[in-house]
Amino acid sequence: MGIRDIQRVFSVTPAKVIRLLVLCLGVVLWAGSHAEIYRWTDDNGKVRFADKAPLQQDSSTVKVRVNTYASVSYDSSVFDTGKNVVMYSTSWCGYCKKAKRYFKANGIAFTEYDIEKDRRAKSRYDRMGARGVPVILVGKKRMNGFSEAGFKAIYDQ
Repeated sequence: MGIRDIQRVFSVTPAKVIRLLVLCLGVVLWAGSHAEIYRWTDDNGKVRFADKAPLQQDSSTVKVRVNTYASVSYDSSVFDTGKNVVMYSTSWCGYCKKAKRYFKANGIAFTEYDIEKDRRAKSRYDRMGARGVPVILVGKKRMNGFSEAGFKAIYDQ
């Protein structure tokens, strides 16, 4: 059955058919994005994870936590970057992307270290005791998370 058949049978316009298809696609994508992860120990003592609960084993659901800072906080840095802006980030972090866009739009030179791709950067990140991304350093000041006003507070001093 094609779109024209649907139009004829249900007496709808092409725009309504397309809206309905987009709505159906949205529901399917939404349902898939709320999948659960299950954890259990198999008969050999190995811990297993899957998106479906095992039939023969007791399992528990795993709460997945994303480590990004939801709000901005400040600390003193164990590193002194001088006047340079340094950001520890990951490729998937939305706040990191927002910070990069802000820096570029305002002509602010910065050095970015991806803690998932650079072992040395991850080591420095760990020495700071950081728990999320982005971590932005300016001089001896450290900002956890990103907001324009928060960055201005440490950059414009």
